[in-house]
Amino acid sequence: MYDVLIRGGQVVDGTGTSGVYADVAIADDTFVAIGRLEAEAARTIDATGLVVAPGFIDLHSHADFNFFIDPTADSKITQGVTLELVGNCGMSFCAPLIGEAAEDLATRSAWYGTGWRPSWTEFGGYLDELEKQGATLNVATQVGHGTVRKAVMGSQTRAPSPEEQSRMQALVGESLDAGALGFSTGLSMPPGYYALTPEVIALAKEAASRGKLYSTHARDSGDEGSGLFVAIEEALEIGRRTGVKVEFSHIKCNGSTRGRSPEVIARIEAARKEGIDIAADVYPYIAASGPMSGNVFPRWAMDGGRQKALERMADADLRAMARAHLDERISSIGGPERLMVASYPPNREFEGRDLPNIAVDLKCDPAEALVRLFEKYDVQLILSGMAQADLDRFLASPFVAVASDGSSIKSTGPLSAGNPHPRSYGTFPRFIDQAVRASKLVSLEEAVRKMTTLPAERLGLTRRGRLAAGYAADVAVFDPWTLADRATFSEPHQYSTGIEYVLVNGVPVVDDGKPTGRMPGRVLRDKTT
Repeated sequence: MYDVLIRGGQVVDGTGTSGVYADVAIADDTFVAIGRLEAEAARTIDATGLVVAPGFIDLHSHADFNFFIDPTADSKITQGVTLELVGNCGMSFCAPLIGEAAEDLATRSAWYGTGWRPSWTEFGGYLDELEKQGATLNVATQVGHGTVRKAVMGSQTRAPSPEEQSRMQALVGESLDAGALGFSTGLSMPPGYYALTPEVIALAKEAASRGKLYSTHARDSGDEGSGLFVAIEEALEIGRRTGVKVEFSHIKCNGSTRGRSPEVIARIEAARKEGIDIAADVYPYIAASGPMSGNVFPRWAMDGGRQKALERMADADLRAMARAHLDERISSIGGPERLMVASYPPNREFEGRDLPNIAVDLKCDPAEALVRLFEKYDVQLILSGMAQADLDRFLASPFVAVASDGSSIKSTGPLSAGNPHPRSYGTFPRFIDQAVRASKLVSLEEAVRKMTTLPAERLGLTRRGRLAAGYAADVAVFDPWTLADRATFSEPHQYSTGIEYVLVNGVPVVDDGKPTGRMPGRVLRDKTT
């Protein structure tokens, strides 16, 4: 007697091999049998005409504290996602909470107006509270370089002293030992871009010594354009010097590097042949999103933190220099109409509108409009600076996983605020719809591999990401003909269609296309869980 029996679907197991029609049996939280099964179960799901796959793994999420605001993760489970890796781009936000790192989290949590406040300082305490909170899906964490640097050095722009370097290494090591499955950097945004390569190497060694992942939003990785290839070489050198497993986050060719994806792919493939364990992830959109401070604002202006930047903008000459830089950035992206405001609490009416539209309201040019927005808030932008041909090449590359670079949010409640990038609602169905059905870049089996076993292998997980006996029963059952994203840039808070059933650790969290509200997710502190 099984707990759940999924009958008659096309089983695509995540390895990339051809799908087969079979039944899938689950006992408790584990897949126990796959084949033509003559047995009974407490619950039988008819999967005739549907695809049965491992639950999708989002290797790049920013939902670090979202679960404390709303643990249901509706935007992700309705895509078939059963596991998220948070703590990306150098910011783990929730831990360790010391000094300016604690102030950062307080500022961000205030955006949602819930009054939520953390009760811990160390990474282990964060994981303990995350377990108590619960979630619909599984959560794995990383410790962020930017968070650790702020905890030890605040917004200092200099290199750390030997004592500060030692303290940062200790915090990274303690966090990894507490259960973080990786260490991440955000080297194209403050405070990450103040760090020289030796500082990062010393910290990446902590991950390497424990066999854990190093994820990098690399220095100039498509955001500034011309430095992309230098950034790739830095990531490779960190892998070469430490032996750490390198994940090149949200790989892209943006601005002046549009069209150069063949060179990027060739360089990474050559490094892999050299023996450097490097891979990448990508989201299936030609628009990026991020805070103004890390994406378009001049770095010299951010020296010393936001308050210093605001003081500089009060100086007419420095303001003129900043505007000149912003004009260049706007031009490299393709014009002001390619920038949209995603989140701006000081004036919600600006959310979802493009920069020329807002500049008209403010009665100024686009560069000055950006400065004025920044003076009140580090505005979250959506920037459409990529080319579809580059994106397609990355999506088709065998070493590139699919990941959202979004968050677990919801169409109602506090997490429905703003006009976010639609990737939080549509990444995984969009990938199958566009890359498998529309453009035929990859087969269905390869698409599933890129969302399951490939990210699981990057994390070193031994019981997740594959549909096989003995593996944790995370499963997505979907209609390959109706699977599609509905979220758009103008109306992002729309759930995907075609995901019929999602089980997390053997428990249905999406049943007949509808979220159940159940929370069987686990915090993964160990690769074997």
